Amino acid sequence: MYYVYVIQSSKDKQFYTGFTRDLRTRIQEHNIGRVASTKERGPFELIYYEGCLNEHDALAREKYLKSGMGKRYLRNRLKRFLSLTGWMATPEPKKRPIGFLVEEAKVPYVTKNEGEGLGVLPSTLRLTIYALRK
Repeated sequence: MYYVYVIQSSKDKQFYTGFTRDLRTRIQEHNIGRVASTKERGPFELIYYEGCLNEHDALAREKYLKSGMGKRYLRNRLKRFLSLTGWMATPEPKKRPIGFLVEEAKVPYVTKNEGEGLGVLPSTLRLTIYALRK
């Protein structure tokens, strides 16, 4: 049996998708740091796996799960599990300022002396406009 698996790092919450014949041994190798690509990111938790009878099918499935459509498939498939376990911590999108809008607003106020009535206090308002980074 050949396995395609997805593990998630407890350290940085990132996913890793891989392929193996012996799933238990491979997860242990990830957790003790014997796999170069995940050495600094452990410990890991197995969050998804699929079994295939054919090695070619398993390698094709691994390639698909690493693609954009495959990642979307996994996200939708695991959405409930990840939200219930608190693993689905989506980072805030990076923003960059694209400009400023400065305008003066007139803010009404009441003076302490009754006879003076209603006054107008000028104040400057600065609004930063952000755009999401691509």
